[in-house]
Amino acid sequence: MTVRTRALITAPRSPVAAAQASIAADAATNDPAIWITRVPDGDFLAEAAALEQEGQRGRPLWGMVVAIKDNIDVAGLPTTAGCPDYAYTPAHSAPAVQRLRDAGALVLGKTNLDQFATGLVGVRSPYGVPRNVFSAAHVPGGSSSGSAVAVAAGIVDAALGTDTAGSGRVPAAFGNIVGLKPTIGSTPATGMVPACRSVDTISVFARDVGTALAVQRVIAGYDATDPYSRALPPGYLRSPALPPGTRVAVGDVAALCAHEVARLYDRATSLFASETVDVAPFLALARLLYDGPWVAERTAALREVVTDRPEIMHPVTRAIVAGGLERRTVDAFDAFHRLAEVRRLASELFTRHDALLLPTAPFCPTLADLAADPIGPNSRLGTFTNFVNLCDMAAIAVPAGFGADGLPVGVTVLGPAWSEGRLAAIAGHIHAAFAEGVSPLEPDPLEAGETALFCIGAHMSGLPLNGQVTGLGGRFLRAATTRPEYRLHALGPRPGLARATPGAAITGEVWALPTTAIGALLAQVPPPLGFGTVALEDGPCLGFLAEAAALEGTTDITAHGGWRAWLAAKETA
Repeated sequence: MTVRTRALITAPRSPVAAAQASIAADAATNDPAIWITRVPDGDFLAEAAALEQEGQRGRPLWGMVVAIKDNIDVAGLPTTAGCPDYAYTPAHSAPAVQRLRDAGALVLGKTNLDQFATGLVGVRSPYGVPRNVFSAAHVPGGSSSGSAVAVAAGIVDAALGTDTAGSGRVPAAFGNIVGLKPTIGSTPATGMVPACRSVDTISVFARDVGTALAVQRVIAGYDATDPYSRALPPGYLRSPALPPGTRVAVGDVAALCAHEVARLYDRATSLFASETVDVAPFLALARLLYDGPWVAERTAALREVVTDRPEIMHPVTRAIVAGGLERRTVDAFDAFHRLAEVRRLASELFTRHDALLLPTAPFCPTLADLAADPIGPNSRLGTFTNFVNLCDMAAIAVPAGFGADGLPVGVTVLGPAWSEGRLAAIAGHIHAAFAEGVSPLEPDPLEAGETALFCIGAHMSGLPLNGQVTGLGGRFLRAATTRPEYRLHALGPRPGLARATPGAAITGEVWALPTTAIGALLAQVPPPLGFGTVALEDGPCLGFLAEAAALEGTTDITAHGGWRAWLAAKETA
């Protein structure tokens, strides 16, 4: 099947031309099941013309065409959540949608979904099943089926989905696109029909990591009307360069996956210096999302429908959500205690690794599989996704190539809350490695509110104290070398750098930190180390320096040219 693609947005373009391209791509795709409510062509073109007449006015998404999952409010368009008898027409858009429009984006319509966002398959909807663009015999993935297919088919540049158990990631894998699952509470959930309010989030689909990140930067932000909204740390969505010492944890999961998924997952892990870790506790927690108290949370979100109007629901959805009425509080506390244990394991894992890399889905079921068993395949699809929101992780699902069967395979890069920017560099590297015409994500330049810091020792990427830098919002910018005016000494587990004559050039790394975090990092640096101005080859930079007097009697390692080379020499000695 030929999949239509559109050029990625690299510069402002005509909103009218963008609207016309979307209308043409939608007509060529000819899949009415993508949409629940589609803005009429004439109205859409008129809105684009008005936007073009206004001009860009600094709006970052000017001319971008987007689709919105139909459990998120768009003013004037019905919100159905995939259930016709539940429909209402909101007077106001959800904050995330309004932020898109304020940034110059054009909303083409509301997309299909597994009813009430309950499912990972994309077939539980009275509005039909959007076609998987690579195989009409296979499911499109859900619950954000229409949003993902609209992006995969080249109809829109980006789309909003939602994600509770993987709904923003699984359909991304099946559509060979990117799915950004942000930190819970980073994007307002106001105006979104809840599934599990405590672990829901609006998510972003796009065809590359950079576009997904650009959309997330627009829609993220604290909202006082959302009780789960959280204040955003400064700079967390700024993307770094890929650090040379990136540490990626991986799982021994081949036995859980289809052959081609396992093969392409292994290929993706080979891009990094990876370490296999025990992911069994995470996978066990994943099973609790549909076999624990969070089913009752889904029931609470739809209490009135379940108790008073159950006949309006899709039969499979009704069976799942009604099951929450039978859950016991005593079992809920057992689950909450287990969750606390696994969250602690996740926290410890991310002190040793920059990310956890897993397959996005273990296989892609067929429509026939779901007809024969509406529950089993869906449950299996959540193997690597269900635990993520429970553990307060951020995630980016990214294409990892095509199997011999012609189906795309995706992998997901996972990190702690507020790690989206750092994850983007890793995800972009994977995408560029296996997709023709995709370039690695360019790092964002230093911005106001950030300070560049030259690191020469254990604070560099992949080394023991790097977590002190990343934990304060630091991001890697580049490798760098001093002017030949310094000596480097070994001070036990850390080096000391001091200006000296004769001197030599010393290698290190430049990291960007929020300026407000510099003091907090300095407080963790013991004497005789401190910060001062270091003369790099390309200009001065704040960096680690040592008191010259304190270096007397220590081992001079200048001849090695840097701390990494010294560590390597020690290992081989």
